Amino acid sequence: MTTPMSDGHSVILRDREFLEVSGVRHVESFDDKSVVLETTLGLLQIRGDGLHINQLNVEQEKLEVEGEITVLEYSENREQLRGKGLLARLLK
Repeated sequence: MTTPMSDGHSVILRDREFLEVSGVRHVESFDDKSVVLETTLGLLQIRGDGLHINQLNVEQEKLEVEGEITVLEYSENREQLRGKGLLARLLK
């Protein structure tokens, strides 16, 4: 079995409604408001409304998300992004 070769990390956003991400290692969490990914360059949180994952191919390290995308945020710290979950939204 061969190991996939990473072509690096890239993010392509079209009309704030369609997002292609390469260099995806793992999906940490997702719902219709947030998708948290582990990428080759750290954690990436995608926030918006009506988000859904169209395609996930872990072997090719690619992900496609559709919906109203409002925020792309990188972090090296898992706790920083996880803290913005349900509890943080309730305490706004």
